[in-house]
Amino acid sequence: MPVYNKLVRDRIPEIIQHSGKNCTTEILDDKKYITELKKKLLEEMDEYQNAPSDEEALEELADLLELMHALAKIHGASIDEVEKIRASKAEKRGGFDEKIFLIEVED
Repeated sequence: MPVYNKLVRDRIPEIIQHSGKNCTTEILDDKKYITELKKKLLEEMDEYQNAPSDEEALEELADLLELMHALAKIHGASIDEVEKIRASKAEKRGGFDEKIFLIEVED
C-alpha cells in the first residue's frame, strides 16, 4: 500500500473512494496545515520549473494559485487583498515585464 503523507486537494479522498479504494486521512491543525501548505508550495514550484510545455506550466501555475488562495486565507486575508498588495508594489517598484536583469551596483 503506497504511503503519501502529504496535503491533498479536498476532493481527493472522495475520488479515491469512487475508484474502489480506501484511504486514511487526518484533519490538520493550523500549525501543521501551514507547514504542509509550504511543503506543497515547494512541490508545485518544482513541478512548474520542470514543466516541459506551456500547457503543463499553466497547470502548475493554477496549482500554485490555489495554494496562494489557501495561504492568504490561513493568514487572515483573501486573494483580493494579496492582489491589492501586489498591485501597490508594482505601482511603486514596477513589475517584471521589461525583463531587467541587474548585474551590479557601484558604491
